[in-house]
Amino acid sequence: MSTLDIGEGAEQAAMATDGDVKHAPLRARVSWMLFDWSVQPHYTLVQTFLFGPYFANAIVQNSVCGLAAGSEKAACGQAMWGYAAAVAGLLIAIISPLLGAAADGRGSRKPWMAMLSLLFLASLSSLWLGVPDANMTTILIVLAGFVGATLAAELMSVFSNAIMTGLAPKEELGRLSGTGWAVGYFGGLVSLAVVAGLLVPMPGEPKTLLGLEPLLHLDGATHQSDRITGPFAAIWFAIFIIPFFLFVPDRHRASTAHPERSAAAELWETIKSLPSMPSLLIFLIARMLFTDGLSAIFAFGGIYGASVFGWGPLELGMFGIILTLVGAFGALFGGWLDDAIGPKAVIILALLALIVGALGILSVDKTHIFFTTEVAEKIVGSKPFSAPGEQVFLAFAILVGVVSAPVQAASRSLLARIAPADKITQFFGLFAFSGKVTAFLAPFCVALITQETGSQRIGMAAVLAFLAIGVVMMMFVRTRSAR
Repeated sequence: MSTLDIGEGAEQAAMATDGDVKHAPLRARVSWMLFDWSVQPHYTLVQTFLFGPYFANAIVQNSVCGLAAGSEKAACGQAMWGYAAAVAGLLIAIISPLLGAAADGRGSRKPWMAMLSLLFLASLSSLWLGVPDANMTTILIVLAGFVGATLAAELMSVFSNAIMTGLAPKEELGRLSGTGWAVGYFGGLVSLAVVAGLLVPMPGEPKTLLGLEPLLHLDGATHQSDRITGPFAAIWFAIFIIPFFLFVPDRHRASTAHPERSAAAELWETIKSLPSMPSLLIFLIARMLFTDGLSAIFAFGGIYGASVFGWGPLELGMFGIILTLVGAFGALFGGWLDDAIGPKAVIILALLALIVGALGILSVDKTHIFFTTEVAEKIVGSKPFSAPGEQVFLAFAILVGVVSAPVQAASRSLLARIAPADKITQFFGLFAFSGKVTAFLAPFCVALITQETGSQRIGMAAVLAFLAIGVVMMMFVRTRSAR
């Protein structure tokens, strides 16, 4: 059977009618999940656990921002990383609404994903240029690479989410969404294990984390083991995205519902209809805020831990592996819980747990836990996570990792359940917009407050407001399907 035959057969199986979606073939659903697997190293290796902390602690010096000598070591780097995340979020907010409308049953999505894939690959590869103590030109190139990769990854998800609605019946989208998040987390875990266990040596050691000879002989003086994460994530994506393009069904014909309307016009019609559906409107605004806060936690959590405890690649790699593993199981459990008690309850419980976890993380510094309890400072050269502060920090971080995926997966499921059945893909386009329209705000607040106060802890505290407002608003969301 040819590739074309496979794709057309999958499309016919998945897209019976707008109101009667059947199961796509298993290989189509598995290949759709591989999108999350293929793109996850960008979030795991680059954005959160390895390259982001390296950028803040080694590439950028505080003198670049004009900070006083007494400021925390990574304050300038965290601020610049935050501003870059804010720029990426702003670009996503501007571009994603039209792409979301275009994904609403308007022709093929894969050509868009192919173009965005090229941007993703080029941007990740450019991170290799980020040498320690870099000049401003190099810093800007690296930040542009980070922005480009983040933009491409998020815009690709617009089309991937739109495709999801044609792979399974509505009542099973929760499990499909949760499993997709879990697959993504496992992809992050495996990519971390490959980098730390096979490719690069531990700092100051000739062996990898698994005690093996490293497959790559990298220069420690120029931090090649940190810089390789960008090109590695690009290669990973290039390999594992192939099944998505081969086997996932794509709609080849434009929608005939309103052929005379542009994507922008249909998007505007959908927005104007929101006041008549208050639960949908409240949910989209709530998600806009709590997703923003969650993104900031991931963007700065590793940076904060590295600064407080002086973590290097070994500790950051182990930290990433632990959180990614618990996140994967959290996503699987969240998918089951979604079916058992409903997505709204899952979202509220997970957000409350996120607030507790974030407060717990911020309660830890070099010599204190729970804000006031004194503990011994981590001894330089001691075993990973041997200090009391590290252990408390890790416990709260694990709580955050467990509940973060259910928040996101249940959000997709909730929208599928309460949006009008005849406009489900239009609302997934708007769903993408709601998650990105203020994606710059929490990172910007963290960056600005960090720079103004010279304190990473005070800067990170800004995310709590976004999570708390999200919880309150979710209380007013009714989960009955719109008609």
